[in-house]
Amino acid sequence: MRAINKLVVHCAYTPPSMDIGADTITEWHVGENGWSDIGYHFVIRRSGAIEKGRPIERPGAHVRGHNRDSIGICLVGGMAEDQSSADCNFTAWQWDALGELLAELQDEFGYLDICGHRDLDPGKECPCFDVRAFYER
Repeated sequence: MRAINKLVVHCAYTPPSMDIGADTITEWHVGENGWSDIGYHFVIRRSGAIEKGRPIERPGAHVRGHNRDSIGICLVGGMAEDQSSADCNFTAWQWDALGELLAELQDEFGYLDICGHRDLDPGKECPCFDVRAFYER
């Protein structure tokens, strides 16, 4: 098993009316980007359902320079309905599922740094909220 030191939360940057899952994101990452698989290890749908993506044993493809030692989690949503800007429009079910998943992964792997994509790449807004503050609540 690879060494895992951090959990990185992302958003799919999709409008609230668009409920996609790991299969669609896999199509984007493989078909459009030419990657070998989906970049994230988990996808949290609008309903709060947690779908598995890339196996945890394999490094992700979700944040340059940090894939080798992290687990990538993607929340569906994060874009305004009119697609004009980022929008923190995640559902109550997604917030609950994210909190539970982060806690489960902490239990499984021990203390891990929890952050958002934007914390590792200042040029990004993703996931449009402060992940550390969310988890500390």
